Amino acid sequence: MAIIDVFNGDADGICALLQLRLDNPQESMLVTGVKRDIKLLAKVDAQPGDEITVLDVSLEKNCSHLERVLAQGAKVFYVDHHMAGEIPDHGGLTTLIDTDPNICTSLLVDQHLGGKYRAWAVTAAFGDNMNQSAEQAARQLSISADDLEALKTLGICINYNGYGSTVEDLHFSPDQLYRELASYSTPFDFMADSQSAYKKLHDGYFDDLSLAEQVEVECANEDAAVVILPDETWSRRISGVYGNQLANQYPDRAHAILSYHPKGGYVVSVRAPSNRKTGADELCKEFPSGGGRKGAAGINQLPIDQLDHFIARLNHRYKV
Repeated sequence: MAIIDVFNGDADGICALLQLRLDNPQESMLVTGVKRDIKLLAKVDAQPGDEITVLDVSLEKNCSHLERVLAQGAKVFYVDHHMAGEIPDHGGLTTLIDTDPNICTSLLVDQHLGGKYRAWAVTAAFGDNMNQSAEQAARQLSISADDLEALKTLGICINYNGYGSTVEDLHFSPDQLYRELASYSTPFDFMADSQSAYKKLHDGYFDDLSLAEQVEVECANEDAAVVILPDETWSRRISGVYGNQLANQYPDRAHAILSYHPKGGYVVSVRAPSNRKTGADELCKEFPSGGGRKGAAGINQLPIDQLDHFIARLNHRYKV
């Protein structure tokens, strides 16, 4: 029997697994990838009796492989906040799924565990740009404003590390970063250790962000804005968290951050207006490689000749 942990390579997926393994330590096989590598169950070949945990990847996008591993005799615990589609009815499947735009996978795990490792859940919620939800969850931690801000910065930095077209774009592969974080019982211990990966994450994030802020907006109005980043590695790393920052700065406006895909076209990160977190998933699903959740979604590879059509659909979707 094997223990297999399948998780998104962003802050939410990593921090969800951290909580579960702090509560129930297990030597497991890690299956993950860059944030947009979401069809992760395709990488799993299960055996009878295997125990598989799946965190923060769309069940809808993994349904056929979920049905396959269940048929192979595995037991699956599936926790997520993305669009699920039709959930298989199988005795080996346990799900904890909520698509509310103000909850993330780590907060669902936090509820499941009764808040035992809440600082990690708060970190993840900040990383997923769910600031209000993060602050609400943090009230029971009784921490200072400075400590809360530190968790926010850490969440953003972990999330930032997940973006990129390939693992080579990242500062740390997600499984490597998970193992690094798993050495610490709390996020504060991780940040306090000068030998940890935190400084590299922190400095990389702020360096890349400063470059993104120098890029001129491609087009903008009161309803939506589009930024096309240059064809650079740092662009692929910063695209998602830069979208979050703009969404916080301009809460009534939708945003799309585009970076160049190595195989042609654009990688697109869409953020619904922070004041009305809806429709990002539906917009992106209009395009073949699109998906996500209500407040934040993306298109893995938008053909260049579809750019004008995408911008028109973005403006139409969020026109007040």
